[in-house]
Amino acid sequence: MATHASASGPDDLYADFKQDVNMTASQLEKWLQTEESKSVGQDSGDGTSIGRHSGERIIEILGKKKADLTAEDEEHMHKVHSYISRHLAQGPHDKQDVETSRWRYSLMNWGHDPLNDK
Repeated sequence: MATHASASGPDDLYADFKQDVNMTASQLEKWLQTEESKSVGQDSGDGTSIGRHSGERIIEILGKKKADLTAEDEEHMHKVHSYISRHLAQGPHDKQDVETSRWRYSLMNWGHDPLNDK
C-alpha cells in the first residue's frame, strides 16, 4: 500500500502530525468520553462520528514509536493533517464563542484544540 506522506516525505508527515495533534493521548481519550465530543461530526454509520473514530485511531498512533508506524498509520496521519488544515482555514462560524463552538469540538475529536498554545 502506498503511503500518503507530505511532498517532502514521511519525516515531514510525522512532523506535521505531531504539530497538528496538540492534545496528548490521555487528553484526547478523556475528551472523547464527553457529551460535547459526541455532539458533533458526521455519523460513520454505526452511531459514532467519523471524527471520534479518528480520535481513537490517533490515540493508537500516539502510543507508537515513529519506527513502528505502519503504512496504514501514515495514511491516517495524512488524513488527520488534511482535516485539521482544512478545518482551521474555515474558522468558527461564531468568532465570539470559540470555546464552546462545534468547530472547536470537531477539531478536538481529531486531536487538535485550537485553544492550546502547545
